[in-house]
Amino acid sequence: MKTELSFAPLAAIQTELLAVLAADAQTSQESGAKPQPVLLSADPVLQAAANAVLSNGEFKAAANEILLLHAPAGLAARRLLLVGLGKQSKINLNSLRNAAGAAIRFLKPRAIRELTLVLPESNPQILPHAASVRTAVEGAFIGDFDPDTYRSDRRDQSIQSLTLAAPAAADRAALQTACAEGVIVGESQNFARTLVNEPGNKLTPTILGQRAAQMAAEVGLHCEVHSTEKLHELNMGAFWSVAQGSAEPPALIVLRYEPQGVADGPVLHPTGKDPSAEAPLLGLVGKGITFDSGGISIKPSDNMDKMKYDMAGGAAMLGAMRAIALLKPRVRVLGIVCAAENMPSGTAQKPGDLQTAMPLAPGKPGKTIEIINTDAEGRLVLADGLTYARQLGATHLIDAATLTGACVVALGMINAGAFANNDQTWAQFETALAVSGEKFWRLPLGDEYADMIKSDIGDIKNTGGRWGGAITAAEFLHAFAEDTPWIHLDIAGVAWVEDSKPYIAKGPSGVAVRSILEWVRSF
Repeated sequence: MKTELSFAPLAAIQTELLAVLAADAQTSQESGAKPQPVLLSADPVLQAAANAVLSNGEFKAAANEILLLHAPAGLAARRLLLVGLGKQSKINLNSLRNAAGAAIRFLKPRAIRELTLVLPESNPQILPHAASVRTAVEGAFIGDFDPDTYRSDRRDQSIQSLTLAAPAAADRAALQTACAEGVIVGESQNFARTLVNEPGNKLTPTILGQRAAQMAAEVGLHCEVHSTEKLHELNMGAFWSVAQGSAEPPALIVLRYEPQGVADGPVLHPTGKDPSAEAPLLGLVGKGITFDSGGISIKPSDNMDKMKYDMAGGAAMLGAMRAIALLKPRVRVLGIVCAAENMPSGTAQKPGDLQTAMPLAPGKPGKTIEIINTDAEGRLVLADGLTYARQLGATHLIDAATLTGACVVALGMINAGAFANNDQTWAQFETALAVSGEKFWRLPLGDEYADMIKSDIGDIKNTGGRWGGAITAAEFLHAFAEDTPWIHLDIAGVAWVEDSKPYIAKGPSGVAVRSILEWVRSF
């Protein structure tokens, strides 16, 4: 999508469609006045063109409500689109992000391939100009994605051109920077969505490694992709235990971002060395289960087809690494994706088996894991991924995974779950959420939960029973992060959009890409 800024008078802009935002302006019941939507543009020609539908109640400016007007009087644009942001008192940048996506999705089936969106002029404290530009561009790219990749009758409905009409008095350089950032973030989120959308036979662990390497070459990341031999060399017994049941070999994907001018720490941290003494190295670890049958603890057949999305955490890390490479924050970043299939076969691990996870340092023992349920496989690959990130020198960790149905039961499909062992690191992530607009809810950790996954024959077991399942899964990972500042994101409920929304298509959401990126930038 070609994306550009315009500072021309709105009435003179020649475009197939000019979109302007409006808010539901609430009035007090005591006043008795009839509420009328407020156009977020002071342009008198726009106000006159929209006045009739604003005053007669036909358009109420509810969130993502849309009304199309043809041949608007006084405008060079062929059409005028009114897009609602919802109640004026609740408007935020995410309202704008969704509205931009809703406008794009309204156009796609109507064969309109260009859009000019008028940026809001009012409420600069709530909708700052530069942030509005970036957010609107992100929303437009998110709205332009469709999952129908393999349909034989597929028609390309993508939008070809997006123009943002900005106030003439705005800081043009700042807006150009924000626009470029929005394109990078939107494309990176869609890159993650493209991966998650792929069927399991089209995106095996090997192919995921190839796609990661191709992306890395395009944006300037260092990339290594390893397989079975490397897992055995590193004694990644937890990761291998998942992969051993499939005919498809696993892939250990390692990406490195090294900004210029930032001092390197050692390649390996000797056990016991204080990592805070070194320049930060942020470890991003993603679950990359390209298909999850449940293994011997096989899942019910209903909805098993959706389990191609079980690599959404790994895709989020790849999308975030793409954006990091292009936006160039001044902090070192390490990305690790542990990719495998979880399949039942004669070589698959069984409930009751004992596996030994990767040791943190050579010569040290790895933790022993009693396998209670082979469908609790994501935490096994992440255990070795977190340990490997620490061995490579990561001073801070964040992981993302479609880890537990229990998290969906707890939070529904609105908030993703989040856990942290360090309040300062969590505070930085909360700050990131204010920019990303994504919804994460922090859940607790605690020794009482850790006790629920103690094993009678080994160090730890891979499930703790029905109750508090998202928390005991997090405590399993906590056992491998240990005291390294760490955040765990359980995105099982929000990585897939079950029903199309006005601003995003049904299918993969690309959740966590923006939040992980902003967390990295906070360093």
